[in-house]
Amino acid sequence: MIKHFINLEWKSFFRSAAFQTNLVLKIFMALGALYFIGLFTLAGVGAYFGLEEAGYEPLQTLNKFMIYYVLFDLIIKYMLQKMPVVNIKPLLLLPFNKSKIVDFALGKTMLSFFNIVHAFFFIPFSVVLLAQGYDPLHVITWHLGMMALIYVNNFINVFLNDAMALVVGLGSVILGLGALQYYGIFDITPYVAPFFQGLYDTLWMFAIPVIAAIALYKVAHGYFLKRLYLDAGLAVKAQKASTENLDWLDRFGKTATFLKNDIKLIKRNKRSKTTVIMSVVFLFYGLLFFTGGIESYDNPFMKIFAGIFVSGGFLFSFGQFVPSWDSAYYPLMMTQNIKYQEYLKSKWMLVVLATAVSTILGLGYLYFGWEAYAAVLVGGIYNMGVNGHVVLLGGAYIKTPIDLTSNKKAFGDSSAFNVKTLLITIPKLLLPIALYAIGHFTLGPVFGYALVALAGVAGFAFRDFMFKKIESVYKAEKYKTIAAYKQKN
Repeated sequence: MIKHFINLEWKSFFRSAAFQTNLVLKIFMALGALYFIGLFTLAGVGAYFGLEEAGYEPLQTLNKFMIYYVLFDLIIKYMLQKMPVVNIKPLLLLPFNKSKIVDFALGKTMLSFFNIVHAFFFIPFSVVLLAQGYDPLHVITWHLGMMALIYVNNFINVFLNDAMALVVGLGSVILGLGALQYYGIFDITPYVAPFFQGLYDTLWMFAIPVIAAIALYKVAHGYFLKRLYLDAGLAVKAQKASTENLDWLDRFGKTATFLKNDIKLIKRNKRSKTTVIMSVVFLFYGLLFFTGGIESYDNPFMKIFAGIFVSGGFLFSFGQFVPSWDSAYYPLMMTQNIKYQEYLKSKWMLVVLATAVSTILGLGYLYFGWEAYAAVLVGGIYNMGVNGHVVLLGGAYIKTPIDLTSNKKAFGDSSAFNVKTLLITIPKLLLPIALYAIGHFTLGPVFGYALVALAGVAGFAFRDFMFKKIESVYKAEKYKTIAAYKQKN
């Protein structure tokens, strides 16, 4: 039966309306996977010798900081690992064992790249331990215990779909503990390191995470098996009704209707709320570049790059997925008497307003000097004038629907890259850096900032021209987009 499910998944991929887009995405994902596999393998081999050369006992030192490794793994899984979805309604009409359906879905999580990639760190590290004379049986039990903890995180992640606040809180705690340890105020590692070291020192301790992983699998299996019925998810949950007039938006004319709809969409759905959280996170992105903490980032060209991201968090996380945000009702919307230009203009106004707010909030970077905030300011102007149009253009080629009720796939299928979207990336990031470089090497950094800002102003000047071009692209892609949104992935 499992073989039959795999066959269905294979056919679903090749028969998808967005097959070409998904194929290109899979290729890039495979290349990215190979890159991270290489990094983890090098880290697994180099960790031992690097720690030994620095004068530390490698295994004990690694175990001391393993709490951060495990907790960061959980957060990364929540943010990036998409939950495998099995379209169960057709299957429930057929003589399939429900338990097998759940086993297949949970098995897909176990074979996720976010679990397997850790083996490329722990296996090389374990091999080095054996080569250096560590006890083989103890190394094996330590290795099994660590991999079991990775799978404990996997099954915890299955239950965290609706717990964004909990994950944000956990991330804050980790950052707080790291900061307290860095500044010598409080060190949690002496309290948790004995457990990780115990996985090596005490043979039976590896059974604790193994049993925990098996128990969580059983709990997850029972949880989903009880909810595996035909009407699952169809019942409407009773909620307290609320109305929002948002009358202050009426000054924008017909565009106000779409603006109100987008604001309500952002406030009421998990996935869209995540974009707001990511926008706030992007505000702190400049700290990597403006503090001088990373030498390779401490140059004016990378600061322009940072300025684009600091001011453009919402623009990139929301704008590039237009019209996928409306995928649930996009086919219906296209049957109405709606002008594409008004629809697109509302999206543009939303990302421009959000970018303006981010640029103002970036005033804190004045602490690092006027050039730091100048990069944020001109980056904001460029984002509003140029990238505001570019992300809308790129969205016409992203045809994967978005599930607004879930945070999953936030950085997966929804960002359906293809050659066209990759080409559109050039003016987003490389053009402002190139403009700054021209000014920097001719009349100095001030002229470089001025060129980037002028490009943004030019974008505003040619706004109507750009909207007509973007509108023509959306009309040309209209029926392909509708077909893709009707596709059940």
